[in-house]
Amino acid sequence: MIPVAPPPEPQAFDERCRRPGAAWLKANPRASRPKDFWTPFKEDLASGSGQLCVYSAMFDPVGSVDHYLSWRGHPHLAYEWTNYRFSSELMNKVKGTADDAVLDPYAVRAGWFEILLPSLQMRVTEAVPTSQRKKAEFTLQRLRLRDDERIIRWRRAWYELYERGQLTIEGLRARAPLIAAAVERQQAMVASANGAGVR
Repeated sequence: MIPVAPPPEPQAFDERCRRPGAAWLKANPRASRPKDFWTPFKEDLASGSGQLCVYSAMFDPVGSVDHYLSWRGHPHLAYEWTNYRFSSELMNKVKGTADDAVLDPYAVRAGWFEILLPSLQMRVTEAVPTSQRKKAEFTLQRLRLRDDERIIRWRRAWYELYERGQLTIEGLRARAPLIAAAVERQQAMVASANGAGVR
């Protein structure tokens, strides 16, 4: 996860999602699932995060609209723009109804998470405040961000594109910023070690 600023509410959102959604909720108080009025605004949400899934911090050309606070526990927020996060389908599915037991991507600060090379595992860093550390660890566990095979394969695909020279470091930063940061840390360590060896 990386810091992501909440995107502004689209101009037509109130007319095409919030108001019809509120009317639908009133007419269907016992529905098992909400009617989808939000998908037409998925691209606005995606643009706000640079097309990066806000949980995995990797490019997703399709993605989905995650209700940060789920329909099951918070039906009144089903049609509120501020409750939406751009997420991969996988992240959305595994998050389920964890709600705010998982860190809100909009509250994450720079350096809270990092990718390790060569394992491509994610870990929580010392930059996470003590008050948020337990939630950060739970987030890694619940979303399987630490070392789930599917997530590692996703990361490896981006890393290998860079390793083969098919993606510049700038391209990697745009598609998988935490992996780019890991590469830059590794390069800095190698440069430092080489410099120390010259002395």
